[in-house]
Amino acid sequence: MVAAAGALEMTGGQRAELERFARSHTAPVREVRQAKALLWATDGVSNAEIARRCASTPKSVRRWRSRFAAEGTAAVGRIRAGRGRPVVLGDDVVEAIVHDTVPEDGSACWSTSSMAARYGIGKDTVARIWQARRIRPWKVETFKLSTDPSFESKLRDVVGLYVNPPAAAAVFCFDEKTQVQALDRTQPVLPMRPGQLERRTHDYRRHGTTSLFAALEIATGKVIGQIHRRHRSLEFRKFLDTIDANVPDALDVHLVMDNSSTHKSPMIRNWFAKRSRYHLHFTPTYGSWMNQVERWFALLTQRQIKRGTHRSVRELERAIKDFIHHHNRDPKPFQWVKTADQILASIARFAERTASDHGST
Repeated sequence: MVAAAGALEMTGGQRAELERFARSHTAPVREVRQAKALLWATDGVSNAEIARRCASTPKSVRRWRSRFAAEGTAAVGRIRAGRGRPVVLGDDVVEAIVHDTVPEDGSACWSTSSMAARYGIGKDTVARIWQARRIRPWKVETFKLSTDPSFESKLRDVVGLYVNPPAAAAVFCFDEKTQVQALDRTQPVLPMRPGQLERRTHDYRRHGTTSLFAALEIATGKVIGQIHRRHRSLEFRKFLDTIDANVPDALDVHLVMDNSSTHKSPMIRNWFAKRSRYHLHFTPTYGSWMNQVERWFALLTQRQIKRGTHRSVRELERAIKDFIHHHNRDPKPFQWVKTADQILASIARFAERTASDHGST
């Protein structure tokens, strides 16, 4: 007959840690089970009764007690040597995985499963290698470096305007959001409710397009908007008349805009020539990210156009006007935080990395 085991001895700190394991909803089941078994053993419960409560065997309970006596709480959840031992990869294998993940010609896009199958290891091991080296094969970002020969001078001009705006002047960022589509889903949208996301069909019907002319005042965040079905110099001149009517005569007006041909036509040049208080600041080619009204366009798209359903162009235009009205009730200006020198330094670092990667292929 096997003698009954006595109550398991442990410190107050060990008991507190085991109680934490026993209450856990995220720890592995084996750790929770062993923690409960050891707590019962401390209370003097027999090995046979503990085995019954844990759906295990007295032999396993004795093994858990023995490990705890030798290693303390570190033994909870441990698996015997030789069973489930973590795979140790050599540096050469790790580097080979990294090399295969980032092919020189960029032709492959591996998943953790496919890379794990290639090397006969677990996908979690591949995931840890990628995470340690900040490799994310599933993501792609876009970029476009400006080729404008006057890039630096235009950058300094526009950023200087944001960081240190002139006194007695209104500064506006202007652009057109063209070809905005009035889209309607082919079936009714199912609204969001607790436990269910908003649902909509993947296909849609087109009902025409419109264009929005918008000028964002950088000091206040207010937006002057005007909708036209076309975006020619004629429509731009009408919008300039609207800006002119909204700015007190005592203030100069600084306009940040791109190099579109509609902004430089004879009609527009003649309009500016007659109004000396206007000062133009052009963003560089491929430099639309400098124009703060683009950030407001993103809000309009995200919060109104993308989520809306519009059965006609007129309905879309009304929704855009409503968004502008709602925005102007409590406008918030965007804060430009980087200086021209900081931006140029960041672009230089990116260009160096790009040149280095290109040279290595």
